[in-house]
Amino acid sequence: MNHLSLRRRTALIAAAVLSAAAFAAPAVNAAQTAPPPGSPPPDNLGGSLGLPKFAPGKYVVTLADKPVATYRGGVAGLKATKPAKGRKVDTASPDSKRYSAFLNGRHNQVAAKVGAKASRHYSTAVNAFAADLTSTQVSALSKTPGVVAVTPDQLHKALDDKKPADFLKLSGSAGVWQALGGNAEAGKGVVVGVVDTGIWPESASLSGPKLGTTPPTAADPYRPYRSGDSIVMHKADGNDFTGSCEVGEDFTADLCNTKLISAKYFGDAWLGATPPDARADWASARDGGGHGTHTATTAAGRPGVDVAESGINFGTVSGIAPAAKIAVYKALWTGKDGVGSGGYTSDILAAVDQAVADGVDVINYSVGSIFESAHTDPVQLAFLSAASAGIFVSAAGGNSGPYESTLDNTSPWVTTVGASTVAPYDATVVLGNGEKFAGLSTSIASSVGPKSLVTGAAARTATATEYDGSQCLPNTLDSTQVSGKIVVCDRGAGARVDKSAEVKRAGGIGMVLLNLFDQDMVADSHAVPTVHLNTPVSLTVKAYAGTAGATAQLVPGNQTGKATPYPQMADFSSRGPSLSNHGNLLKPDIAAPGVNVLAAVAPPSNGGHSYAFYSGTSMAAPHIAGLAALYLSKHPDWTPMMVKSALMTTTSDVKTATGAVDNDPFARGAGEVQPSRMFNPGLVYDSGDADWLGYLEGNGVNTGTGAPAINPSNYNAPSIAVGQLVGTQTITRRVTAVTAGLYRATVSVPGMKAVVTPSILSLQKGQTRSFTIKLTQDTAPSNQTTSGWLTWEGAGTSVRSPIVVVPTSVVAPTNVSGSGASGSVSYEVTAGKAGAPIRGYGFASAPQVPGEVPAGAADADLPAYPVTVTAGTKAVQWNIKTVDPAGSIWMVLYKVVDGRMQVLSFEGTGANQATATLAAPTPGVWGVLAITLSNPPGADTTKYTMQTNVVTGGNALKVTPSVAPAAGKPFEVTASWSGLPTDRRSTGFVEFPNRAGTVVTVN
Repeated sequence: MNHLSLRRRTALIAAAVLSAAAFAAPAVNAAQTAPPPGSPPPDNLGGSLGLPKFAPGKYVVTLADKPVATYRGGVAGLKATKPAKGRKVDTASPDSKRYSAFLNGRHNQVAAKVGAKASRHYSTAVNAFAADLTSTQVSALSKTPGVVAVTPDQLHKALDDKKPADFLKLSGSAGVWQALGGNAEAGKGVVVGVVDTGIWPESASLSGPKLGTTPPTAADPYRPYRSGDSIVMHKADGNDFTGSCEVGEDFTADLCNTKLISAKYFGDAWLGATPPDARADWASARDGGGHGTHTATTAAGRPGVDVAESGINFGTVSGIAPAAKIAVYKALWTGKDGVGSGGYTSDILAAVDQAVADGVDVINYSVGSIFESAHTDPVQLAFLSAASAGIFVSAAGGNSGPYESTLDNTSPWVTTVGASTVAPYDATVVLGNGEKFAGLSTSIASSVGPKSLVTGAAARTATATEYDGSQCLPNTLDSTQVSGKIVVCDRGAGARVDKSAEVKRAGGIGMVLLNLFDQDMVADSHAVPTVHLNTPVSLTVKAYAGTAGATAQLVPGNQTGKATPYPQMADFSSRGPSLSNHGNLLKPDIAAPGVNVLAAVAPPSNGGHSYAFYSGTSMAAPHIAGLAALYLSKHPDWTPMMVKSALMTTTSDVKTATGAVDNDPFARGAGEVQPSRMFNPGLVYDSGDADWLGYLEGNGVNTGTGAPAINPSNYNAPSIAVGQLVGTQTITRRVTAVTAGLYRATVSVPGMKAVVTPSILSLQKGQTRSFTIKLTQDTAPSNQTTSGWLTWEGAGTSVRSPIVVVPTSVVAPTNVSGSGASGSVSYEVTAGKAGAPIRGYGFASAPQVPGEVPAGAADADLPAYPVTVTAGTKAVQWNIKTVDPAGSIWMVLYKVVDGRMQVLSFEGTGANQATATLAAPTPGVWGVLAITLSNPPGADTTKYTMQTNVVTGGNALKVTPSVAPAAGKPFEVTASWSGLPTDRRSTGFVEFPNRAGTVVTVN
């Protein structure tokens, strides 16, 4: 994260316009000079930037008026409906009914203004209505006074994206399993509870002896058995697990066995809300989608199961904790064609509650939201209770990467997992011109071709659009042009596996799946042999496929001689920092394999396959759940946070695409889990109820317990994070020795002075000591993340903790504004150091340059306004305004990163003007694209003026005081000016040390 205010837009209208696919673009020449203002985007993008327009569909429109629950009065004739303190809202009262009717009337009025009709009203907790809208209606509503947001209607889903355990070095004579006594002992006495989509009990990975009724003996103490309608298992921690095999649709009590020892389902809300003809699921614990079976067997599936799919032998698969038992709690459901799939909070809560009551040791939760759940979210609080009961909770971090602050499940008592790559399943596309490009494939048993190579766009039917054909969407390919050929299909709209199915339907014999911008590659189980390629080589293949006589061959393995580094963080894996803790607790916690993971699935919903490759943080979380089961089998008396600490402090580095170390802690957390080292942590950072309650209080949550608040940065995590460090901050941690010894600290955080006190700890086994880390900003630029490591060396091991800091020399607003040819503006500042210099730069008042853009313009036709930022650039501000006041305009802020255009944010609200501002930007080429979704009435284009103000020097901006009078105490800064033009905006910059500063906008 940096100081450029790359905002995460949640309820804003931008969320309806830019999808995840919109935040990167094909390569541009990094060495090129900046094109003139108003020129097309770099490198002739040709529509591949992926800036989708407002898609027609169902939206939720939120209005500004208060809902019933918070209305304090103010509307003539309508009394307040907000309940008194300690009371609940009474929706049945006459006043509430009248006010609700008023809000519903407003909904109808607002919808009618754009020719729409409200299909559902919300007035109790939120003032909003749902409606089916066209793109034009969405655009118009976004500009309607009183409309707060227009948001697509969304449903929470399981976090997958539709290498075996060897990658983690678990098997073999020197593997972790062998050290634990072999496959039959690894995870023994532990129950993994899986809250997911259910289970496919017939899977070979879930096979085991039938359950008997005889209690276990001392020789086999953990053997589960039936006791009446219950299934009981004594556990390694000395407690009993008591579950059951719940009878339901196509699910009988005898489907459980000594591996699958419990299966229950929770669907009152979903089943009640979803009519039978909209379901693609069973009203039982049976898995309707395959996701739950995949996560369960990844965590604790039976070892050594031979897997061959589509004629390809993939060897054997095993769960991470092969001797652990599985208890299933189905709370996620599958709708027809995926519509309505997901789980409601009430069902999930019931599942978690039952898992805790049954006595599981580990919960895997591969579920999440597109927005971060608050720490007070009921599911997160249920996990607090689970952790308090000694249950380790592993949760998926989310699949909304690579963009910042897209995580979910970020509570400190949960282990939040990011997804990394494994040894790739390589295959090579060999073009007819001799060029070779390696990609991913799990569908090529032997070479295919050489055969003719065509693009989907060129081979489309007469009725298909060029775009739909390029995506190889269903029924878009012409069999006369595809039969016997290899087809190039663009990734984007439509499921990846549906594209190969369309190629097969049309008679194609192979597919090359292309990423049109930098994105993860996925080795799906395709209908025809398929190779998935990433940029920039994908663009080369696409261009070649468009030439006359193009041919290609698909070959197993990497034939290029250039190996793919791994593990890398998956592009889709959600990044931090966490918004709920303001960056004061590092999330995700850890990275684990989550790309192309092979495990059991439900055959009916997976093309008849019993095993499939899935990718997602959903697949990473059960790796950690399984490792926690191994740990609790060996150390049943350890707390969940001790296990979490051991996993986090013994990690290895994650790599980038070039093979270098990945230094982004918000992507990889503490790093890649390393099972070969996890049982020798030396020291652990433990925490419990008091820590969690103090953390909540420190985050402003009144727990009602009287627990003393702690600074969230001081929560005793195995990582260290400070979301905003002003000058100096001292952080406290405590460690407990699990191995006696003398431990010495080393610490390094670039641009910071870091001191550990004491730097040497002499500890006996079980002894706990506290220490501090004093961090002081040195040369680190303000408001830019810097990260490093604290490592304790001793007792034959090293204990490594990531440190993530966002230092700032001052706390000051990013932007302030004023007006008039002469004037001033004052604002409050807190400096980290007394005597810190304060200096004004500017003003820049560039002319307004005319331009125009048609609604729905292709990406290549969007006017671009680039700026080459140098070390002397203090600020950049773009101001755009439509000539017609009825116009609608936005800007897309981008930067050229590693020779590629990377979209960063969407600026504007749909009004007739917008502003994008950079404060102290890093050197490079930055720019904006002008975009509109609807032209003014009667116009073919949207005409506008663009002003690009680049602040590099000047002394027209006067600032007082010139130095900070004190450290850590607020004081007032005044910026003043005179002689500025009033017909256009002027931009200045107030600079503090370490490139911190405030942009001053006048007029």
